[in-house]
Amino acid sequence: MTENSFRAFTYPEADGYGQLDLRDDEKVILVTNDDGYSALGINSLVESLRGLGRIIVCAPDSPRSGFSSSFTCTRPVSLTRLSDNGEVAVYACSGTPVDCVKLALHRFFDTRKPDLIVSGINHGGNDSICVMYSGTMGAVLEACAVGIPAVGFSLLNHSPKADFSASVVITRHIAQQLLDNPMPKGVVLNVNIPDTEDIKGIRVCRQSAGVWIKEFHHLEGNENDGTAEFQVTGEYRNTEPDATDTDRYWLGHGYVSVVPSHVDYTSRQRLEDFKYLEE
Repeated sequence: MTENSFRAFTYPEADGYGQLDLRDDEKVILVTNDDGYSALGINSLVESLRGLGRIIVCAPDSPRSGFSSSFTCTRPVSLTRLSDNGEVAVYACSGTPVDCVKLALHRFFDTRKPDLIVSGINHGGNDSICVMYSGTMGAVLEACAVGIPAVGFSLLNHSPKADFSASVVITRHIAQQLLDNPMPKGVVLNVNIPDTEDIKGIRVCRQSAGVWIKEFHHLEGNENDGTAEFQVTGEYRNTEPDATDTDRYWLGHGYVSVVPSHVDYTSRQRLEDFKYLEE
């Protein structure tokens, strides 16, 4: 797509605000994920949030794991209402988790915004460096960029049939607390939940340092003779295994980890180190 055709594609000007009749006297929670609207995790999350306010689900129509903060700009994105019983409305979006947030804010809301955006419950952890790749947290960071309180929930179990019974107690507790105690602007939460029924508590901590290695499994073929195929896999390596103040540490000891996150990538501690570049 050329620059000129992209300009043409973006016209006419944005329109269509306020498609939902939202009362000013009720809390509104926007829910999304990266596993798709039919995933067990997001449906468990919705059930845990019932009674806290009007729930609007806008989630991908199929899994979008690993899409991070990507959004769709080269083709149209579709939105389909699946159900609305007055308490919970469910929409499927053909785009990414960030598309879901962007489109929901554009299409459903006018003068007011959601009181809280919640993403998850993800099938699999988003602790440590995984936050960089996570579609679950991509949606949360999009909320952060536009100043809306948000939290992402992830369970350390990748199974499509994972048991979320212990997780939903955590998700409801934290969502209720965030609705009752306004979050500082520019900060969102990354919450990871250990895969155990015996959760010992919640700890606010920092993201641990780590890296993925051996990331691809060779399936067949040779790229030097034609085409080779690979499957993404990987092994996580904790580069600070002795640290006791990280999400990895607390998750390993049976605690829920809560990491405050933001979208400001500035390395403030290193600003002075590069002053020599100034003229």
